[in-house]
Amino acid sequence: MRFNNVYFINGTAYAGKSTMIKLLAEKYDGIACDENYHDRLLPQLTKEEYPCLTYTRDLTDWHDFIRRTPEEYEKWFDGVSRECEKLELKILEEINLQNKPIFVDTNISIETLKNIVEYNHVLIMLADPQTSVRRFFERPDKEKQFLYQLIMDEPDPEYAMNNYRKGLERINSKERYDRFLNSGFRVILRDKNRSIEQTLALAENSFGLAGSRG
Repeated sequence: MRFNNVYFINGTAYAGKSTMIKLLAEKYDGIACDENYHDRLLPQLTKEEYPCLTYTRDLTDWHDFIRRTPEEYEKWFDGVSRECEKLELKILEEINLQNKPIFVDTNISIETLKNIVEYNHVLIMLADPQTSVRRFFERPDKEKQFLYQLIMDEPDPEYAMNNYRKGLERINSKERYDRFLNSGFRVILRDKNRSIEQTLALAENSFGLAGSRG
């Protein structure tokens, strides 16, 4: 299926994807599919079809989450991305029938995006690959602070933190960054000296939206 009125932003953490999705949807009277918008389907998923997404849903001791090896964490992360892609496509098929532009903070892979939308319907936003590793626990959202407290409650918090950060390093590697950078789609690199308004203008130009509304 082709998504002619859907605009996707993929890339790395801390690049501003969620902010752009919200601003674009507001400016162009569209629908914002923010990060993890597929969570509404989580209660009905089966372990057989979605083993990675249901792992956290059914977890009884969250210390098991932070105790995994970096390799196990990376494998789970990639599995979540694949399963999220299936859910995203299912949701988008439903809401694509509405006569509104849809802006998506997406998990859908570069390969799949090339098959479902035109070139100017995809934008890649990137931050330094180490930013997420260094600043992961700086964000005040309750999920990250919950994980931080679990790590601090471990018998050896320093070991637990180093182990968790090694997992973050694997999913924020230079190799993954370079795959996005060289995807063939337009790229916006995070720049702390650029205003949100300037970044929005770059995103609009990438999508060919500038001047169409607003």
